[in-house]
Amino acid sequence: MPADARSANRVTNYNKFWEQKSANDNETHRANRLDQYTEVVNGYYDGATELYEYGWADSFHFCRFYKGEGFLQALARHEHYLASMMQLRPGMRVLDVGCGVGGPAREISRFSDATVIGLNNNDFQIGRATNKTAKAGLSDKVSFVKGDFMKLSEQFGENSFDAVYAIEATCHAPNFEGIYGEIFKVLKPGGVFGVYEWCMTDEWDPTNPKHKEIAHGIEVGDGIPEMRNLTAARNALKTVGFEIEHEEDLADRGDAVPWYYPLEGDIWKAQTVWDMFTCWRTSKMGIFVTQNAVWALEKVGFVPKGTHSVGASLVVAANALVAGGRTKLFTPMALWISRKPAN
Repeated sequence: MPADARSANRVTNYNKFWEQKSANDNETHRANRLDQYTEVVNGYYDGATELYEYGWADSFHFCRFYKGEGFLQALARHEHYLASMMQLRPGMRVLDVGCGVGGPAREISRFSDATVIGLNNNDFQIGRATNKTAKAGLSDKVSFVKGDFMKLSEQFGENSFDAVYAIEATCHAPNFEGIYGEIFKVLKPGGVFGVYEWCMTDEWDPTNPKHKEIAHGIEVGDGIPEMRNLTAARNALKTVGFEIEHEEDLADRGDAVPWYYPLEGDIWKAQTVWDMFTCWRTSKMGIFVTQNAVWALEKVGFVPKGTHSVGASLVVAANALVAGGRTKLFTPMALWISRKPAN
């Protein structure tokens, strides 16, 4: 997909949706982000997609780690775990809500042999997902469509999918009830919904300035209009009609290797030799090299204007995510397996 699939104006305007300091970010700013969530998310991913691919490969999500486990191996295992918990199998028609560049869709289709349709509202990512899937020889099993995840039933019709999953994507929605309600509609009776959700934990206090600063950093650095807590997600699932079959915060397993370690920038924490480069990218030197390279690419027009600024936001995000992980105020892997009643 050519670079002109991205909007330079959206990228440039992205950071204008937030006040730089969390204390100055108020209800008016929040309401504006929620009202224009598609512009917020598209502006973010127009600028951040290639940076994500550079730092995180094709699967834009976090995962648990075992000692000695390679980064890419752990990402794939996280996707397999979700597919296994959902009991995906051959012949099922599955929707991936917020599919990125299609890494999880391809991996889950290989693992389960299900047919996966990836939904995305970003043209640049859809183009990259389609091309990568063709190169992988999976175009007969995995496809991608453009759409608004708050209007799924308009696009696909009700009772259209055997299963739906979302991996760290529905946090971009203006509210949980709206997105979960649309997922409920497009599922066939008896269909299953699996989600890895980004949430503030129930220990998070939005009136605490330090807590608010962490949430604000995650929002501005990751294109999220508003961070919400575990209770909000759980209640929304029940409100729209889902029956929750399994609930667990995988970040609370007490793993020896924390989910956020690749963001800490410490090469000595790498679990494999190759992953030392993954950790170096988030070190002070790695950030310096990357940001200066992006600045140069932006100056000569190889990436949209504003990409360097979005890259700076990713640095803010990394710091906030690590802080949220260390204090257990944030989780990127609140897992819910829910079912639409058969009758």
